[in-house]
Amino acid sequence: MPRMIKPYYAWIVVAVTFLALLTSAGVRTAPSVIIKPLETEFGWSRSSISLAVAVSLFAFGFGAPLGGTLIDKLGPRRVMVGGLALIALGLFPLIQMREMWQLYVLWGLVVGIGTGAVAGTLGATVAVRWFNKYRGLVIGLFGAATAAGQLIFVPSLIGIASSQNGWATAWKTALANYTHVLPHALVAAPSAYGWRTVMLVLAVATVIALVAAVLLMRNKPEELGLQAVGQASATTAQTNMRSTSLRDAVRTRDFWLLAGSFFVCGYTTNGLIQTHLLPHTLEHGFVENDIAGALAIMGTMNIIGTLASGWLSERFDNRKLLATYYGLRAMSLAALPFILEMQGMFLFAVIYGLDWVATVPPTVNLTAQRFGRGSLGSLYGWIFCSHMIGAGIASYAGGFFRDLLGDYHLIFISAAVMGIIAVGLSLTISSPARLRKFALQTSE
Repeated sequence: MPRMIKPYYAWIVVAVTFLALLTSAGVRTAPSVIIKPLETEFGWSRSSISLAVAVSLFAFGFGAPLGGTLIDKLGPRRVMVGGLALIALGLFPLIQMREMWQLYVLWGLVVGIGTGAVAGTLGATVAVRWFNKYRGLVIGLFGAATAAGQLIFVPSLIGIASSQNGWATAWKTALANYTHVLPHALVAAPSAYGWRTVMLVLAVATVIALVAAVLLMRNKPEELGLQAVGQASATTAQTNMRSTSLRDAVRTRDFWLLAGSFFVCGYTTNGLIQTHLLPHTLEHGFVENDIAGALAIMGTMNIIGTLASGWLSERFDNRKLLATYYGLRAMSLAALPFILEMQGMFLFAVIYGLDWVATVPPTVNLTAQRFGRGSLGSLYGWIFCSHMIGAGIASYAGGFFRDLLGDYHLIFISAAVMGIIAVGLSLTISSPARLRKFALQTSE
């Protein structure tokens, strides 16, 4: 029989997973910071750079079900280590990038697959394996890792990419020692190689997370003779025992409703705002330092909103929570093209930030309740894949319509419309009573 739980190690696993997710999220924020520097240095168009970001988001998306399947078979530890190693292997060579195809291969495929493996599927699986009590809170905490990545990395990366001294100067020696090939002009003008320093900072952060995962991560409490934190309720126990094959899941309406709403989530977050908000604001007269502050506020609100969502998801109808989040997001996106002053941008940062990743805890809960914990890795992986397909489409569409029309207004309005559609999809998912009925039917 397993010994009584020593809760501290469950929280060590949470800390390691949080660090991995935070680092992966930080890596994913880089495109918004480096788009304009890449345009300036190489003369690449906005749409071509956006297409590389879209390729990475697609790879990120398809890396999620691959990672989820591997998590179910090999455990979270190996997937976490492998994903972080892939991210590092993609980032270090990018520092010496000179050709567009290198951006597509290294950022688009290698980093995309690596970050896909170290994403929401990993956190969701760790939460349900290690926790019966506090599960929603832990899922919210892992969602907050994405927000923390934005909060910590984006303002710093903006400073690194644009500063004539400060951060960029501090990294000059390390960068020059690494590349050995930087021309004197780059050493003399830190702003010219700021995006390369961004890649180096992200690569070093990834290696730190990789070392922590190798040393401290474990697959499940039983490996240490422990039990999951908290006693499982009857409903939770039934959910824990169940699994549903992908073949059976895709035949249900709920799978496609969850995938469809999460497609909208990706379209309106990673693909559009995370990639194009910074270029949009700079092109409309906002100052980089002010926008960095707004993004920091957005990240702070994201942490608060996601933690609150995890708490709320254990107490209220998850369908109604999702509908509320998507509705608020739609309203904020509809207003974005008309925001021309920092007061409005700060207000947008607060409202949008509160529900950026807040959709994750209820989506994970609904997936586990409907299909069972045993298949959460693979099924949530495919639902998350739809999220990143939406993100990839929005990423490329944002750059394409920016080049075609000269601004992002149309694509922002399209995101608002998509948010309203997601409200309807969320409310159509099976009710809590029906989800309990599915659990009882499957366990009989």
